[in-house]
Amino acid sequence: MSDFLNTASPKQLEEEGKNLYQKGDYLEAALTFSAAAKAYQAAGDGLQAAEMANNCSVAYLQAGDGRAALDAVRGTEQVFADHGDLRRQGMALGNRASALEAVGELDRAAEIYQQSADILQRCGEYELRAHVLKSLSALQLKHGNHIDAVFTMKQGLDGIEKPTLKQRIIKSLLKFPMKYLK
Repeated sequence: MSDFLNTASPKQLEEEGKNLYQKGDYLEAALTFSAAAKAYQAAGDGLQAAEMANNCSVAYLQAGDGRAALDAVRGTEQVFADHGDLRRQGMALGNRASALEAVGELDRAAEIYQQSADILQRCGEYELRAHVLKSLSALQLKHGNHIDAVFTMKQGLDGIEKPTLKQRIIKSLLKFPMKYLK
């Protein structure tokens, strides 16, 4: 694998990283995505390098290494912001929040999840926003902020244009506590 990481093209490294990730070999996927990020950066493609760094972060999270995930994603949201790519900026912030949560920086994670959700709303990515708000809601529950968690979950579901059956059921269940909280 070491020779491959040193000789493959950025695109080959990207594809191999995806294959490894799908096989569940998260640590090798992270290392391969990291090599792809460096190769894209060396080729002058900073945008794709940031994308690979985000993939690397997700793979490290799946492998259980929150610190490496946080290191991998650092600064990528700014790369996307500089290119006007709100969708990937919001996703990068969501990845950073997940990594912060994994290393126990829960207050900072909640703040970054909210930033991610706000950006995803601005660019019309309501499904992704709902996913981020679900993570924020779960974090609020861990903190014992039950009311905030209910409001956050409802906020995420309200933005989905065509909710799935499961989402519709959750949405209807959330109506009951909302009646009493208003």
